[in-house]
Amino acid sequence: MEKSDLELASEFSHAVEDCLKAIFLIAQEEKGASTSALAERLGISPGAVTKMIKKLASLRLVDHSPYRGVTLTPAGEKIALEVIRHHRLLELYLHEALGYAWDQVHSEAERLEHVLSEEMEERIDALLGRPALDPHGDPIPSREGTLAPPAATRLSDLPDGSAATVARVQNNDPELLRYLGRLGLYPGAAVCVRRREPFSGPLFIRVGETEHAIGREVGDSVYVRLTPAVAEAPEV
Repeated sequence: MEKSDLELASEFSHAVEDCLKAIFLIAQEEKGASTSALAERLGISPGAVTKMIKKLASLRLVDHSPYRGVTLTPAGEKIALEVIRHHRLLELYLHEALGYAWDQVHSEAERLEHVLSEEMEERIDALLGRPALDPHGDPIPSREGTLAPPAATRLSDLPDGSAATVARVQNNDPELLRYLGRLGLYPGAAVCVRRREPFSGPLFIRVGETEHAIGREVGDSVYVRLTPAVAEAPEV
């Protein structure tokens, strides 16, 4: 059965939103989103990405330069932030109100973010108490389109002996999220770097009273905030 014009238009709208969201998220890590990075993030071919970028440029939602990659125009960024707001609010709602595990919420939110009405968004936001973070510690954009900068220090980059608090986890792989959960590496968890083995060896960390050895991929997925050193009281 052939799809109707309305269905095709809806699919195109969703694809546009997905692409703008991906450009914004990649740009948080890099200066511009390359075609190859977008293709990997979206799971489509570089040729399909190139066609989408040309269409978005014609709509004045992106700018494309061979040296700067793809960047969002103000109009494109506004759409991207709205979609990200929907996604992260939905993740938190699914987690807190409906009991979904943190490794289950991403795929559900991906399907729902495009159809969330403004009224439903407001009701979810109010029900959750105007939250600032999603279940993975990522900041939720405000209704006005502002976004707090995410924590940017990787656990794997901390020197030996550092104490920190897990701020966010940047990975949507359910298997990895389940593994991080078993280690107790949730946002808010206290973690200490004990030591690391040379030549890309494992990183030994302590979470609570338990020590774990983790690989580079795991350490790169966990972002932290350093715990301020507590000065010792002078002797009297």
